[in-house]
This record gives sequence, structure tokens and C-alpha cells, in this order.
Amino acid sequence: MEPSPTVPELPATADQPGEPDASYTVSTHVLVPEEDVRRLRALSARTRVAQSDYLREAVEDLLKKYGVEVEP
Repeated sequence: MEPSPTVPELPATADQPGEPDASYTVSTHVLVPEEDVRRLRALSARTRVAQSDYLREAVEDLLKKYGVEVEP
């Protein structure tokens, strides 16, 4: 079995209020279809869960799906 791909750890960033574990978060930019953005906003408003929380969860799920682990 092949070892899981690893991703080098990113350097710590300045604290960002409201972000989980802000010392390890970075900002990124992605293009998302407009309809998906509308649906995400509606879900966020209905559940009162931040859109960013849903997006972080989605990224984490995707990385787990493909067996990508971050080096300690």
C-alpha cells in the first residue's frame, strides 16, 4: 500500500479574530459557482453556522477522502 501523500506544514500567521486556531489559518481564494454560493448562504442563515465553518469542514473531508495528511 502506498503511503499517504503529505503536505508540508505552513508557517503560522497573525491572529485572525473569529477563526479557529488563528495562529495556523491562512486566507485563500476560490471560485465557486454562483448557485452554490446562494445555497451555502441559505444553509448558513438557516443553521446559523458560518459559511467559513462549512468550507473548512468540506476541505477537511476532502483531504481525509484522499488520505492526505499534514506533517506534524
